[in-house]
Amino acid sequence: MPEVTVAIPVRDGGPLLARTLEALDRQTVEHQLLVCDSSSRDGSPELVREHGGEVIEIAPAQFSHGGTRNLLMRQAAGARVAFLTQDAEPADERWLERLLAGFHLAGDVGIVYGPYRPRADASFQVRTDLERWFRSLSPDGAPVVERLQPAERGRPVVELLGRRGFFTDANACIARAAWQRTPFREVAYAEDRVLAIDMLRAGYAKAFMPDAPVVHSHDYTAMQELRRCFDEWRGLLEVYGWREPARPTELLRKLRGELTHARCAFADEQSSGPARAATLATVSRHHVLRLAGAVLGSRADRLPAPVRRGLSLERRSSFVPLDLDGPGGPTPNPPQASR
Repeated sequence: MPEVTVAIPVRDGGPLLARTLEALDRQTVEHQLLVCDSSSRDGSPELVREHGGEVIEIAPAQFSHGGTRNLLMRQAAGARVAFLTQDAEPADERWLERLLAGFHLAGDVGIVYGPYRPRADASFQVRTDLERWFRSLSPDGAPVVERLQPAERGRPVVELLGRRGFFTDANACIARAAWQRTPFREVAYAEDRVLAIDMLRAGYAKAFMPDAPVVHSHDYTAMQELRRCFDEWRGLLEVYGWREPARPTELLRKLRGELTHARCAFADEQSSGPARAATLATVSRHHVLRLAGAVLGSRADRLPAPVRRGLSLERRSSFVPLDLDGPGGPTPNPPQASR
């Protein structure tokens, strides 16, 4: 069997899953393809099998972000398991090769991840948001290895908020040996960030590979954008205990900062005055909705469950805080079975 597995959770993947599978067919590294399908009705399991993949089928109620990825890890044959989402398309044929190179940067690397590139039809604000964030992780475009020194591993989890604790399993690879000690937690959201925290605290390093991108972006409607941000900041509150400041002066400062970034990005755009004004108006609305979702999500513990459900893009009504700073937080128990 190949030494690496590519694992994907799927439900009704549609044309974007087909593009992802076609991109995997072109990879320079031989790999096992393994999919966990949650009762798709669009022929996704059959499509995966046509591309030589193996399919684990589960009921939708059995799906969880952390639990399903643990299931894929247990069933994978590879010593390393690369994760994608069904709509994250490797940008070129060397994606997997370059992602795996992250493990050669240092002997203690347990997890590796790469950036997202916006789709060709992505809106201006989505494109600039993605490019700015991933550029901030490596301004010079070189690989980055991050770890916690022993004296840092017991520090409050909120200090890992941002770049240092960031990790995404929409474009990632995990060493089986590291996962056996530090598996995904059974959480409803932000399972990838929690995994990174646990890995760093367990003594593993994480590597960012800017040259291993996937094409992955979403253009949401106005209400979808607010709901997505509600889910994201509820996750930040559950994982880190972070509450977004809600003072009007702070919100205005952030909005001005985002508009300044947008104007700077426009310097390289060839557009007329009216087109530029219309785009800036759209960018303003985008960030107002993001701030609204952030403020509401980071106060999700104070909202009734029906309100949380109504504000959630995932239709999730729960609020389940994690005590990652409590006893046993840094080193969860390993899974009972693995291959």
